[in-house]
Amino acid sequence: MKRVLVCFVLLWQVTFALGDPLPPLPSNNSSVEVPTQEWPYEPGPRKVTVYLHYPGGELVNVNENTGLMLSLHNWGGTHARGTADPDLLTNKYNVIAICVDYIQSGDWKETGKPYDFGMYQAIDALRALHYVYSSLQETETPFNKGRIYSCGGSGGGNVTLMCTKFAPRTFACVIDMSGMARLSDDIAYGEEGGSRLDAGYSRDPNDPFYLTPAAQEFRDIGNPNHLSAMKDLGCTTHIIISHGASDEVCPATDARKMAANIQASGLSTESHFIEEKDFEGKTFTNTGHSVGDRTLIAQHFGDPYLLPDSEQRMVREGPNDFDLRDDKVRYNVRGGEYVVNYGEGAPVLKLETKQ
Repeated sequence: MKRVLVCFVLLWQVTFALGDPLPPLPSNNSSVEVPTQEWPYEPGPRKVTVYLHYPGGELVNVNENTGLMLSLHNWGGTHARGTADPDLLTNKYNVIAICVDYIQSGDWKETGKPYDFGMYQAIDALRALHYVYSSLQETETPFNKGRIYSCGGSGGGNVTLMCTKFAPRTFACVIDMSGMARLSDDIAYGEEGGSRLDAGYSRDPNDPFYLTPAAQEFRDIGNPNHLSAMKDLGCTTHIIISHGASDEVCPATDARKMAANIQASGLSTESHFIEEKDFEGKTFTNTGHSVGDRTLIAQHFGDPYLLPDSEQRMVREGPNDFDLRDDKVRYNVRGGEYVVNYGEGAPVLKLETKQ
């Protein structure tokens, strides 16, 4: 009787943490809905749409060298808008390319809430990645767990970098293409004279859309203390930053500071700020926000590290965050610390406040 009770409690815990049972992997390129963590602005069960692109379009083509790669859309986009073409990624790099309609995909203003800016969006993307990862393991489908990558454009670049922060022991290489480096006051509150982006937050502590100092601090990807924590956790991810030198939408000044801080932290990184001298008519066509063709940009910088037969290909060694199932991913902020808990395999984000 005691054993039955324990099993029931464990089953309840897993169901509570992950929501509905995970769907089986489709046999062909398709989309599925995957349960994810509830969003504080809209408590209750939540699912996200996950798009799967297999080598040759079929799950049967996945082999022991196949990796996994997120390709994350831009602010206001869905599926693969504003990021690298997942069909090219899957066939060129022998990966299952994964796109995610994370929280506030599409017309985000319809939610009537401030823009998430990489927090629960990263959780959604990592939940999608964990779904594929765990499903392959459960079906005993061979794949290369050391070849886990991510790329994204604009807002998707921001989410890619936040995924790296949330899962510092998982990715071999990531590519940020023109992503936001931090949630500045300018963007958070829609102030005049800077970026045209307006995330819709309030400075009023009594407003339900109040942006706490802790939440703003956590979204600063170049925070030196947080980068140091990633390094201490053993982050070996190679972080590639591509950004237009004169980008005013996702300000290049913020991206340069972030890149410098990542470099100073000792993490593996390279940064490329595109100038007119880099133009060649296809890949790079401007120094602003779009820069050029993001599918070509991902290949331009990613080929040496993602091509399966490259001498420089990036393969991460050892167990990843999903395998480790711990709560060691912690970032100190004013008044507490943010914790990404992998106790159940899939990540759960929470803020632990100081008493």
